Amino acid sequence: MKAYKGYLLDLDGTVYRGNEVIPEAVHFIRALREEGIPYLYLTNNSSAPPEAVAKKLQAMGIEASPEEVYTSSMATAAYLAEKHPQGTRVHVIGEEGLHMALAQAGCTLTDQEADYVVVGIDRSFSYAKLAAAARAIRSGATLIATNRDPALPTENGLMPGNGALVAAVAAAGGTQPIVIGKPESIIVNYALKRLGTPKEETLIVGDNLMTDIAAGVNSGMDSLLVLTGYSSAADAAVSPWQPTYVADHLMAWYEKLAGGNR
Repeated sequence: MKAYKGYLLDLDGTVYRGNEVIPEAVHFIRALREEGIPYLYLTNNSSAPPEAVAKKLQAMGIEASPEEVYTSSMATAAYLAEKHPQGTRVHVIGEEGLHMALAQAGCTLTDQEADYVVVGIDRSFSYAKLAAAARAIRSGATLIATNRDPALPTENGLMPGNGALVAAVAAAGGTQPIVIGKPESIIVNYALKRLGTPKEETLIVGDNLMTDIAAGVNSGMDSLLVLTGYSSAADAAVSPWQPTYVADHLMAWYEKLAGGNR
């Protein structure tokens, strides 16, 4: 084990489940702040802008600012801004966080002729939205997915994630998406640039082997699996994506690290 100079922390299943905070996460984040160790909340959830995510964390008793949040919507907007000029025409399936991030990046949001179809979680998803996205893709638009998470951990168990919507749009449009969020390295590289710590000295933390831990593997980073959400220890034993460390929860990791290196 080693002490890391920066952390990329997942949210759903790691810091909270739905609207319920994971108590050990509160203590861990407080410890990071007290020691001056930089961290960034790195989430595949595209629905909310960073201000809303920070407000949710604050309501749970966690000191947080929008600058500490990096979402798949923000990474998607950064990708489009980097690859294409302002005014890129985008047909969006998604909620407030995705619409805001794309607009702020200079994209033109449209229901007409589009260069891209971007799909994020949309809890008002409908057949009409599916049909419109498919028409845009078959007319030449490129499909981008903020993430492909099949399910979201909540206080009521696992609920359908954006991956279900992406699968429907990809099938209807007859194509496969460019994926921005975890487990891809695209979002991780943008987050590391914002955090300012080298990947060799940064730990990526999460509850999902297929997204968080696979993102670490794909990005050449050390990773920590916490057993507070999607994946279990039994899952980790047979997973092709092996975490560097496994802990019951965030504070168990901190206590183990403190006992060995602090």
